Amino acid sequence: MDECVIIIPTYNERDNLPVMVERVLGLQLPLHLLVVDDNSPDGTGQVADELAARHSQLHVLHRAEKDGLGRAYCAGFAWALQRPYEFIFEMDGDSSHNPADIPKFLEAAQTADLVLGSRYCRGIRVINWPLSRLMLSLTAAKYVKCITGMPFTDPTGGYKCFRRATLKAIDLDQVRSNGYSFQIELTHKVWRQGLRVAEVPIIFTDRYQGTSKMSGHIVREALWMVWRLWIQNRCRRSPRVLT
Repeated sequence: MDECVIIIPTYNERDNLPVMVERVLGLQLPLHLLVVDDNSPDGTGQVADELAARHSQLHVLHRAEKDGLGRAYCAGFAWALQRPYEFIFEMDGDSSHNPADIPKFLEAAQTADLVLGSRYCRGIRVINWPLSRLMLSLTAAKYVKCITGMPFTDPTGGYKCFRRATLKAIDLDQVRSNGYSFQIELTHKVWRQGLRVAEVPIIFTDRYQGTSKMSGHIVREALWMVWRLWIQNRCRRSPRVLT
């Protein structure tokens, strides 16, 4: 079996998913795709099944209902860890993440336990966002860094590559956040253990089809969650040192 799997959570992405699958598989790399669909009412799950019937590298995990981004990824991680994948990716299904960056992640993962795709490493690399959304994202990154001490330029990003051992070192049952703050929590759990975290620059292109899942509830969850992470780390703004 190929050693790399890309996990793509979906909810109402029937128009975006075929494009994304074509772009990923078009790289002709030894990898697999896992679509985790939350019973999308627009039929995304059926589209995923039809694509899987044509592509042996594509797998589909159906969930009974919409239960949040974090729960979808944790279900995908559990599926992947039951199989011998060494590198496990997170990637959005709306084409905002460029599959052409996958080799760059894999190269960085040779010497890192977690690789973050950063929109703000070596400059701002965001296309098609209004200024208000960009400022919200930049402010969130600074807020997270100020409270937790994590030195990363883009702690809220959702394009990541975990080594297998890294995910196994995290108790996924104890992950509490479920919106975009899930990304912050997972990175913090890796970083505070003293594991190696690297950033690679990416270009983020906002979706052209469908609607964003961002909401006021997601923002509020993130605002409070970073304080909980700080307390969990014994009010430290640095990781523990591995011996």
